[in-house]
Amino acid sequence: MTARVEPNVPMDKLVARTVSEGLLPPVVMEFPGITVGGGFVGTAGESSSFKHGFFDRTVIRAEVILADGTLVNCSATENAELFEGLRGSFGTLGVLTLLEIRLVPLKRWVEVTYHRTTSSKDAMDKLQKETEKEQNDYVDGVLFSKDSGVVVSGCLVSEPSSPKIPVRRFSRPWDEWFWIHARSVVSSPSNNPKSPTVELVPIEDYLFRYDRGAFWMGMYAYHHFFVPFWYIFRVLLDYFMHTRIMYHALHASGYTDRYIIQDIAFPAGNVEAFVECVDDKIGIYPLWLCPLRKDARESMGHPRQYEGTVRGQKQDGQAYAGMYINVGVWGPYPSSEAAYVLANRELEKKTSELGGLKWLYSRIFYTEDEWWQLYDGEKYDALRRKFGATGLPSIWEKVKDRGKKKEEYGSGVKGLLKRVIRSSALLSGFYGIYKAVRGGDYMLKRKTS
Repeated sequence: MTARVEPNVPMDKLVARTVSEGLLPPVVMEFPGITVGGGFVGTAGESSSFKHGFFDRTVIRAEVILADGTLVNCSATENAELFEGLRGSFGTLGVLTLLEIRLVPLKRWVEVTYHRTTSSKDAMDKLQKETEKEQNDYVDGVLFSKDSGVVVSGCLVSEPSSPKIPVRRFSRPWDEWFWIHARSVVSSPSNNPKSPTVELVPIEDYLFRYDRGAFWMGMYAYHHFFVPFWYIFRVLLDYFMHTRIMYHALHASGYTDRYIIQDIAFPAGNVEAFVECVDDKIGIYPLWLCPLRKDARESMGHPRQYEGTVRGQKQDGQAYAGMYINVGVWGPYPSSEAAYVLANRELEKKTSELGGLKWLYSRIFYTEDEWWQLYDGEKYDALRRKFGATGLPSIWEKVKDRGKKKEEYGSGVKGLLKRVIRSSALLSGFYGIYKAVRGGDYMLKRKTS
């Protein structure tokens, strides 16, 4: 019931291998290219995390090379302090070489139920209600607007509970994107809130349901290239709408500084206040909602405990120990660099006020003083000293914002072409697509003598 995995193994390869043995990882990140190692030392959760915790909670043993070259095994019973410290450490304590992951028995189908919501409060209430149901294995939600959303719950099954449940897939080019389908289900006049829609989804289709279109980020690519966001074009351009291609293109095009891309986990009672802030300040929709287990905070970059207010009520000096809900805020923010930074800074301020923690793949705008108010520098530094890791970059050094750098284009015809491409939003977009299709530069090349 376990898998021994090297850290560079991506989710789709892991799932394919375990499924062939009749087993399944209990937490599978929605994007197939996310790696096992990244999931352990980064921040990685999804719709089963209300039950199993972040991905790192499914790891039962790790093999790591410390900064002095020592190879160490660690687990809850062996070098436990190091094992616990590796969660959310972003490679700042050592280099992973092997992980052992807990598995669960495979069931080939997920019975998916779509619950319509009519406000952020309604969505939070339904999310928490669904997580309390023992039969549910997966729960997440999407807010399409201030007064429209969906909470999606899923149960792993070997056979459908009724032969009348329709089968739905999301992985083929002609299948509709998951979020669009979910929106159409709950907005249909025939939808009865008292009798939610139920569908049967193959397990692989469910696990990677957000891969096509990268949730809804692919929609903005259509807008960028002035392509109608119609079903026929989504079918024809399907190759470009998978996350491995899309994120490669996004980084190559230089457009990462034109989008707000933040995932933030809050005490459940404070999520509604944050959603209201997003609606008021930047108006980005859809928003992703993902409930997380009570131990979520301990997996997120060595943070301090939260002892502030929840639903406006003080914790009386006690650390918050309840459920968390993650809010994914992803979308374009057309503005000057100064306005873009200001918008992100306002989100970070609200995050701190409400006891939220950012997933650190996103861009960080905190000052160093603000950072160490949120993260436990004393405990973290002591751990790094104990395991000889002070010569490695710290988490802060890895994630801190360095501002927008002036690009070096070089001279000659090549330099001139780069200047022309970067000066045009359309051309830089095409350049990103070219680099993504060409591929091959996201991993370091082996040096030859």
